[in-house]
Amino acid sequence: MTREFSDKEREALQHRIEAKKAKRNEKNKNKNKKSPSDGKTILETTFIVVRGLGVVFATILSLGIIFSAATGTGYLVSLISDVKVPSSKVLTEKINTIPEASVMTYSNGQSISDISSDLIRTKVSSDQMAQTVKNALIATEDENFEHHKGVVPKAFFRAILGESMGGSSSGGSTITQQLIKQQVLGDSPTFKRKATEMVYALELEKHFTKDEILTDYLNVSPFGRNNKGQNIAGVEEAAKGIFGKSAKDLTIPEAAFIAGLPQSPIVYTPYGADGNLKSKENMQYGLDRQKDVLFNLYRNGYISKKEYEAYKAYDISTEFIAPATAETASHGYLYHVVYNEAFDKVYDYLIKTDKVSEAEQGNDVIKETYQKMAEQKLQQGGFTITATIDQGIYQAMQTAVANYGYLLQDGTGENQTGNVLMDNKTGAVLGFVGGLDYNSNQNNHAFDTHRDPGSSIKPIVAYGPAIDMGLMGSASRLSNYPTKFASGEPIMHDTSAGTQEMMTLQDALDTSWNIPAYWTYQTILKSGNSVKPYMSKMNYQVKNYQYESLPLGGGLDPTVVQHTNGYQTLLNGGQYDPYYVIDSIKDGNGKEIYKHQSQPVQVYSKATSSIMAELLKGPIKSQKTTTFYGQLSNLNSTLAGADWVGKTGTSNDFVDAWLMVATPAVTLSSWVGHDNNTPMAAMTGYNNNSQYVAQLANSIYQANPDVFGIAQRFTLDPSVTKSTVLTATGEKPGTFTGGGYTNFTLSGPTTTSYWAKPEGAPTTQYKFAIGGSDSDYADAWTKILGSNTGNNANNNAGNTTSSSTDNANKKKP
Repeated sequence: MTREFSDKEREALQHRIEAKKAKRNEKNKNKNKKSPSDGKTILETTFIVVRGLGVVFATILSLGIIFSAATGTGYLVSLISDVKVPSSKVLTEKINTIPEASVMTYSNGQSISDISSDLIRTKVSSDQMAQTVKNALIATEDENFEHHKGVVPKAFFRAILGESMGGSSSGGSTITQQLIKQQVLGDSPTFKRKATEMVYALELEKHFTKDEILTDYLNVSPFGRNNKGQNIAGVEEAAKGIFGKSAKDLTIPEAAFIAGLPQSPIVYTPYGADGNLKSKENMQYGLDRQKDVLFNLYRNGYISKKEYEAYKAYDISTEFIAPATAETASHGYLYHVVYNEAFDKVYDYLIKTDKVSEAEQGNDVIKETYQKMAEQKLQQGGFTITATIDQGIYQAMQTAVANYGYLLQDGTGENQTGNVLMDNKTGAVLGFVGGLDYNSNQNNHAFDTHRDPGSSIKPIVAYGPAIDMGLMGSASRLSNYPTKFASGEPIMHDTSAGTQEMMTLQDALDTSWNIPAYWTYQTILKSGNSVKPYMSKMNYQVKNYQYESLPLGGGLDPTVVQHTNGYQTLLNGGQYDPYYVIDSIKDGNGKEIYKHQSQPVQVYSKATSSIMAELLKGPIKSQKTTTFYGQLSNLNSTLAGADWVGKTGTSNDFVDAWLMVATPAVTLSSWVGHDNNTPMAAMTGYNNNSQYVAQLANSIYQANPDVFGIAQRFTLDPSVTKSTVLTATGEKPGTFTGGGYTNFTLSGPTTTSYWAKPEGAPTTQYKFAIGGSDSDYADAWTKILGSNTGNNANNNAGNTTSSSTDNANKKKP
């Protein structure tokens, strides 16, 4: 590119231009008769040699300055020597391939949508482009275009030197190099890419004529915006979108305006993103640029001084066509979810392909450049993006929310919902609901909304880790005696402060009591353990692991899809498979540039996973916190026959309601709430959400009866230890001393408790439960012994001076 000139510089050059024009005309007349070097004198030859040596010296000096901090002048040579020259066929294909729209598809290959691009382009042949626009482009972008072989070393090294010293890089690229950058290499600001660009440009010039290169450049280059606010590329759309005519009919002033646009298309274009003409002040940048191009035409002998003066005085803005409205495509939740994940994958691909170092990735300019490249590739690269989304399931879920979303409404305002169906074995998202209606609310409540999980987090952050650490088993007892946070605030379950008992883990889960979860988490902390390794592996963002209400949902706000992934982990042998929506991406030639590869992470042991699955059957089948199972049984008894597990969750003041349900095959989640975090009705989670999820599950089943894996069953892993424990304590029968009891043995009804540690349950101790105060245990033992009349409790067990072992052991267990 040539630089812009000030008025004074233009005047200074004008005196030399007429002579230069005469010389150019004479040269053009004789160029077919003999070579430029024919008939040169010895003096002329000597001058050329001396000048050439000067250029070489200057080049070496520039290189030395640039690369002295690295490996010296040999650095560029090493970069160039590493470049693999593409075959003429490959290079030709890439140059001649005009970018096309990418498409995203469902898992079955059916189209979801083309990826929208407001870039409008129409390819035309050379004879459909006015020679005036070609001349203007050459004069402005590459005045030596007709004579160089793809690269002008002096200009290139001057640009590199300027860039390395923090100055402008203008003037470094020929039109050939710019075409290579746009069609083959992209705009990565690295020396490696620049070296490759040089080699490719030299190679391209061997196989393409100058007119072919110029024509391709004019077909692919960006030219700003048209009168509809759309991005335009190619001279044909520029001519139509700015002047309302074909490129072959452009006048010299019009051609000069268009030829000036590629240097900074958005700055110089006369139209804004809305299609309206820019303000006079902002439009002036493009008008000034046009005058520079006109001067370049004059300076290089394409127009006369008289023509230049006339065209410069002409107000080209009077020819800009009036603004118009562009038709816009409407997209839904699915489009944006697939696009966003595909963008990340293409960005990673470009970084990997160009071998961009971590240090370079930390550079904001390079990062932004690759982000723009990824966006451009997605919109114009002809990619085929195959999603994990099952077409039938997804459409069934959209129909379900349209038909049954009313069930979620409780008179408190519009209750929104987010739902995700995830494959437990892979983490693949098979379908989702982003909200009641995209047209009225574009917030994706399944992927973007972060909300308090309430009690639905208890199996993930408290009970699962405690079992995994060997701190409790499936039949363990937990305190539900009233207690308080450190602040003195009572720990409540709705309006209840507790039940004055040591309850089973199953009861704690089924009714979702808060105090047992609180004590479980405190037990983990007091044991010197942390749940951070568990939560971090599953990518949960936890604000403070010392937060007392963490096991009740405080201090973390997962999205629906993230929380679904947590249950996928818990029910998949404890193995976390990060959720994903993109299965593969192929480029325009069918080459697979991305394929999802499973990267599972073991979070919980297989034993823990199977124990939790067994326990989580209770909250669904007992229907203490959700009517889902009963609703589903009435709708579809066959589907209700699946091995359902799950958990509910409600945040303070009924702001959020969650229902997580799963079979061995899939997890289906549902969140309900207001976007403004105001409370819902008290029974919305228990009734409304349960009815809705039952309808949603039934709709999914109708679309794909196999997806729930009805015949599959959760089974205990062989690594689970089965312990026979006392029902009253959740621990093995045995003798203990404590709390006023000496060598005391309690026996009675037993049950099987599942443990994730090899040694299984411990022997019964005085403080046999999770949590509780001394007074709580005194009361608990009074109740245990009072209920053991006729069993194996000694009547004098409360006497600290007596032993009840002998008498107790004489009775049946």
